[in-house]
Amino acid sequence: MADATQPFNDMFKKLGEQLKVPAFDMSKMMEHHQKNLDAMARSWQAMAGGASEIATKQREIFEAAVKDVTEMVQSYKPGGNPQEMMTKQAEFAKKAMEAAIANTKDIAELVQKSSTEAFKIVQDRMKESYEEIRAGVEKKS
Repeated sequence: MADATQPFNDMFKKLGEQLKVPAFDMSKMMEHHQKNLDAMARSWQAMAGGASEIATKQREIFEAAVKDVTEMVQSYKPGGNPQEMMTKQAEFAKKAMEAAIANTKDIAELVQKSSTEAFKIVQDRMKESYEEIRAGVEKKS
């Protein structure tokens, strides 16, 4: 697969060579920058994966709600006992509330998982970047 950033990288390498910047390894800098871009891409992929999981969960919630309402409508009998109808409505409301609470918890967990994963990717790259810079400075000292 062709690297879309390659012409951009070449441009900066040539600039560094033309300026003859002493003790500045342009290849290392570009390598460092590429690692940062790769980390950001992985982070975005983690977030996109989380968004996909959330969308799937929301579709499941919607389908379950439609199924529950359909079952309630099908079991409805006009002219039935008012007390029995109130009991059924209360059961349906209780079931809907329990499902809403469980679904909210599930979605919150999915959001937290994908956010944590994406942040960890960036955080790990920042630590690695710091170590790379520190090692480069120590070599020159």
